[in-house]
Order: sequence, then structure tokens, then C-alpha cells
Amino acid sequence: MTATGTVPRALTSVDRDRMYQAAEILLKARREVLPIRHLPEELRPGSLEEAYVLQDIVAEAMRDIGGWKVGAPSPDATPLFGPMPLWGGFATSGSRIAPTFKRLRGVEAEIAFCLGEDLPPRAEPYTRQEVMDAIASAHPVIELLESAYYDPDAVDRLSMIGDLQMHGGFVYGKPYAGWKTCDLAKERVNVAVDGALRFEGKASNPAGTDLLRLVTWLANAGSYRTGGLKSGQWITTGSWSGKTLANPGSTAEIRFSTFGEVNVKFDD
Repeated sequence: MTATGTVPRALTSVDRDRMYQAAEILLKARREVLPIRHLPEELRPGSLEEAYVLQDIVAEAMRDIGGWKVGAPSPDATPLFGPMPLWGGFATSGSRIAPTFKRLRGVEAEIAFCLGEDLPPRAEPYTRQEVMDAIASAHPVIELLESAYYDPDAVDRLSMIGDLQMHGGFVYGKPYAGWKTCDLAKERVNVAVDGALRFEGKASNPAGTDLLRLVTWLANAGSYRTGGLKSGQWITTGSWSGKTLANPGSTAEIRFSTFGEVNVKFDD
């Protein structure tokens, strides 16, 4: 369902075939690390529904899903969401990232939740408290950014969304026990690459600081795509820092003022 409680329209067989053709191009570009400038105009998604179908086709080809990313451009906006395939790599803080499939080496500071209980689709919407009770832990994380596009900032928005919204991997730090009572309006974050500060901000997630709103929305309105959220999956809730690019051999480190730190090293 969507946020309005309706299932998005089904794509025609012709439009679905277009998205399969687009997915083949994106997958080849990622797997061979040979980025493209743009999708052919006739294969670009023309609606959010097409972009989501394109995401799902790409993610299905990458096999297992480790979780979902969800965010919003403002605290009141309808969230956007997408799958996080394990193909990109899920790792603990301090891990070294091999150069395979890596080109951009983009990093974003995020806060993510690991589910301890299933939230299957159901007719009655989950309450905020039910979603909170299903969360096992909360963590500082780095979302690794990769793209099939040479310059993802230069392509149209729907084409970028179709390319997994630039998802390329996931690195998580230690759990923060006090997450249920933390005042995220006061939360600060720094991003450094090789010790050089590249970003600092306070309450800087464009979706706002009510991150449970995003997870609850995903459990309810997003269930038509997720098939329900599952124990062990990660739900990451949008960037606090925007995109920062690292280099081969660089170490990227993110420090939240209360949630803690997480770092990753990119091998040459």
C-alpha cells in the first residue's frame, strides 16, 4: 500500500519489459564497474512506480535482501524507500572494503535499526509502540554509496531512484542502548576522511528527527513491496550528512554525539 492506503497501479507488460531492459544495463554497469552516463531515454522510468519496479528487478538479480533504506526530503513528506541487497556487502565497523564493484566510495552517516521480530503485512496498521517493541537495537551506520551512473547527480531523479538510490553497502557500529530516550534534535554528527573533517551538522537529517515515523510508515505503507519486515533485517533511516566521497586506501569515520562511531577502510 501507499501512504494513502492504496496499492500503486500495476505496470503494463510493455512498461515492465522496459524496466527489465533498463535493469540489465544498470546491472552490467555495476558488475563490470563500467558506469554509463544515462539510461537510453526510452528506458528511463517515467514514474515513481516504474522506478520502484526497476529497483526491485535490480535487487532480485542481486539475490538476498539485508534490509531497507527509508528517508524523506522533509519531516512531513511521504517517505521514499528501497531494498538493500546483501550483494553490496554488510560489515561491522573497522572492516576493510575490497575494491571489487567499488568506484565512488561514497559514505553517508545514518542511524539504523535492527529488527528482533517480524512485522508481517496485516490489515490493521502497526502502531508506533508495536514497531518500537519489534526493534532489537539501534546503531550508527555508514551507508556505502555506489552507482551505475558515471555522475549520479547528473541523471534525472527517477533514474537515480531506480538504481537502488545509490545503495552500495552497509557498515554498522555498536548498538546504542539509550536510543529510545535519546533527543535526536540535539544529535550532532561529524564525517572525516583520513582524519580531515568533511562534514559536521546538528539534527541534519532532512526527514527530521522522528526516525520511528519512517520505520512505522515502512512497516505499514511499504508492505506491498517489502512483503513485511523480518527479524534480522536492517532499516536505515536517511542521511545526516549528504554524500562524502573517499579515495582508494582512505579511511572514513563517522561520529555521532551520543549514538557513537563507525568507520571503514577502502582497500587500494
